[in-house]
Amino acid sequence: MPRLSPDPRVLSVAAAYFRAMGEPGRLSTLLELRAGEACVSELAEALGVGLPALSQRLRVLRQAGLVRSRREGRHIFYTLHDDHVAQLIDNALAHASEDPEPSP
Repeated sequence: MPRLSPDPRVLSVAAAYFRAMGEPGRLSTLLELRAGEACVSELAEALGVGLPALSQRLRVLRQAGLVRSRREGRHIFYTLHDDHVAQLIDNALAHASEDPEPSP
């Protein structure tokens, strides 16, 4: 496999993706959105979290560019930004299930 040398901006953006996904609650939120678009109240109910906690999660994920939102009347709907995000989630979970105990 050829060695990649992305520019520093690309490295910074990629690191921001991993930071945003690096908390179990945010990863659970992304996993819920993997199933499709959902409004905030649907996400809160499905995840069993309060609206303030969910809003914080979604803010971080939106700022990182992992989710998109759209308003419809009084409701805000969220979805994964694109299929690349779904692939990142799938790959991370597949890798974690291969060796759930990372070595130090």
